Amino acid sequence: MLSWAVTFLIIAIIAAVLGFAGIAGTAAWIAKLLFVIFVILFIVSLVVGRGRPTV
Repeated sequence: MLSWAVTFLIIAIIAAVLGFAGIAGTAAWIAKLLFVIFVILFIVSLVVGRGRPTV
């Protein structure tokens, strides 16, 4: 999921350089959203994963 966020960030940067403000804004918003979802899922997996003993 982090790779998708980086991909949309790169699309946003390229679109901004080429002058496509609407596409750049949308791609940046998607990148931010995916990054936030990634961070939330990462924190949840850290909390849930520590409760189980490994064998």
